[in-house]
Amino acid sequence: MTTTITAQRQTATGTRRESHVVADAITMLRRNLLHMIRYPGLSVFTILGPVVILLLFVFVFGGTLGAGLPGVDPAGGRDAYLAYVIPGILLITIAGSAGGTATTVSMDMTEGITARFRTMAISRASVLAGHVLGNTIQALIAVALVLGVGLLVGFRPTAGPVEWIAVAGLIVLIAYAISWLGVAMGIQAKSVETASNWPLLLTILPMLGSGFVPTASMPEWLQWFAQYQPFTPFIETVRGLLLGTPLGWNAWLAIGWAVVIAVGGYAWSMAIYERKSVR
Repeated sequence: MTTTITAQRQTATGTRRESHVVADAITMLRRNLLHMIRYPGLSVFTILGPVVILLLFVFVFGGTLGAGLPGVDPAGGRDAYLAYVIPGILLITIAGSAGGTATTVSMDMTEGITARFRTMAISRASVLAGHVLGNTIQALIAVALVLGVGLLVGFRPTAGPVEWIAVAGLIVLIAYAISWLGVAMGIQAKSVETASNWPLLLTILPMLGSGFVPTASMPEWLQWFAQYQPFTPFIETVRGLLLGTPLGWNAWLAIGWAVVIAVGGYAWSMAIYERKSVR
């Protein structure tokens, strides 16, 4: 009887702790969303940057680059390239959102706000979870707006309802994973300036993958990296779902890479955060 009562108390305590963490995470999410509204500079840059890249590559380089795609009529090169480049731009949008996360996390760390949270009855994990969830929502809004611009300038996907749901699910998973990586970079950085520079490496990866040109057109020494780095399966899966191109193993690789990045980013974030919390 005593054992049963003890077990029930432990279960109730665990349930209260879980609900406490969830409530704290929601509170921190609300804080980050309000911060995004009151200080929209980073959000605007996250959205406008990919839109400018999209318009630049489609209307300036699209005719020439599109004509070089396999099996494309040179007369329709720009439209073909628009369809080809959209997935890469969407992934650059997600990667670019990590810069805003790293910056805001670093600001909280350097300005003492995080230290103040440590003295309050707030779950430590919820402080970071609020940043991750807030950045994920911001990334999804940016992706939706970039995709909307693409549709306005002539992008015509062939995806059906199931494919659109799959695209949405994959983008949410990737944005969530990249957000944890951005949080880790922000905590690791010694200054806000450094924090804003680290995530730039992520925005380069779609360009070194299949985001703008087929990997087969690259030099042999670069092809291996381009084919096996995370953003190529991300891009090829989104492209395949939106346009009906073959997926092969790309979908499984994309999910696997996203899970690895999310787990690695979470572990890295918590390890650094806990180490700095005891100082």
